[in-house]
Amino acid sequence: MARIKGVDIPNNKRIEISLTYIYGVGRSLSNKILTDAQVDVNKRAGELDNDELGRIRTEIEKHSIEGDLRREVNMNIKTKMEINSYEGSRHKKGLPVRGQRTNRNARTRKGKGKTVANKKK
Repeated sequence: MARIKGVDIPNNKRIEISLTYIYGVGRSLSNKILTDAQVDVNKRAGELDNDELGRIRTEIEKHSIEGDLRREVNMNIKTKMEINSYEGSRHKKGLPVRGQRTNRNARTRKGKGKTVANKKK
């Protein structure tokens, strides 16, 4: 298993897909990295030699991903919470942030439903 930016990428998948296991790398960025590194998109991750892996690593270093990106996103959320913006208040309350309605859905953010007494009539 090749290790890039502290993440083990699977050997049995195409390198284009394997790179998406790294936080912050999607399909389009993965393709861009591979074309800049001059690596065949259809090659399996296990078939890559050390030279190709080195070129991929140097291309990935140019982008903000994994730990740096996670830290940046968390700092942005904390800043919004500190300045009491609408988004920050939604984060504090554990409610959906991006305008979804909450009277019938949003169980992912709100948690398990709470039963209300004398509701059945």
